[in-house]
Amino acid sequence: MRAACRRRTFPGMASRIRFPWSCPRCQSSISSPYDDPQCRCSGLCEQCPAGRGRSGMMPSLSILLALLLWSSLGVIVRLAGVSEIELIFYSSVVAAGLQGVILTVMGWSRHAPQRGHLKYVVLLGCVGLLNTFAFYYAFRHTTIANAVLTHYIAPVIVAFLAALFLKEKATRLIVAAIILSSAGLLIMLGGVAPGGSDTAGIIAGLVSGCAYAVIIILARTYAPRVHPLVMTFIPNVVIVVLLAPFIREFPLHAAWVFVLIGVVHSTAAPILYYRGMRSVSANKAAVLGYLEPVMAILFSMLLLKELPGLRSLGGGLLIILSGYMMLRNREEVLAG
Repeated sequence: MRAACRRRTFPGMASRIRFPWSCPRCQSSISSPYDDPQCRCSGLCEQCPAGRGRSGMMPSLSILLALLLWSSLGVIVRLAGVSEIELIFYSSVVAAGLQGVILTVMGWSRHAPQRGHLKYVVLLGCVGLLNTFAFYYAFRHTTIANAVLTHYIAPVIVAFLAALFLKEKATRLIVAAIILSSAGLLIMLGGVAPGGSDTAGIIAGLVSGCAYAVIIILARTYAPRVHPLVMTFIPNVVIVVLLAPFIREFPLHAAWVFVLIGVVHSTAAPILYYRGMRSVSANKAAVLGYLEPVMAILFSMLLLKELPGLRSLGGGLLIILSGYMMLRNREEVLAG
């Protein structure tokens, strides 16, 4: 039996919107853009009249601030002076503790994810651990420019996997983007000695990009359904449980780093990011995301005096261009 339509008033709108509502771009039906967005144009897409009335500039500013905070990670990892496992574990302990206290005060029962969504949030923690470990490893074993630029091959990986396993049409733009990104990686690898530290760092950056591609899909799918704080708390708990058997000591000299990353990068930044993702289209979020490698390279130049080489810049530019082509391809698919 068809569910009854609901009427709700949206901020900034004089009229009322009747739900279920059908997206004019992808024809997906959504029951309520506040509660359960299903639109393939990214839930609260810019074509949705309710979404336009609700979003404004604040969601984009939230994402930008999160990216600014994350872009400083490379410098902090370099200055920490501890192993990747210790850095991830203790910062996750701080983050999980802080987030647990906040959720307790807010009332966990009111924000706990549905049982069917819980497994995906746990999976987000597992993939997040792989992403973070590979990313930190890349920061330590190659330049920050190489690490962040290879990490941002994620949109191309998403398109490739979708064409391979989901049988989505491999358009000319997708093929061209894969060729461009591969050429960018070859250019970057061509400037380093085989088997050297830079090679390992670039490969680690590529692995983190693959993991990040999965995180993008999970976050975009479940961010509207799960509270932003829960989306960060449960993955941090999962990371702590997975890494606990490998921890042998507490490096007291790096305590300030654990607190900084736990509070700023693992709590404040993800909450800002997920909150922004609830009201910003995927295309806009992806475009904003490409500011992170630019800011990260600027941080490394200003604070570490690390100047990226021509091969890094040239190869990285091709990777960034391939990601932009993925955005264009997505727009064409939705428009068609």
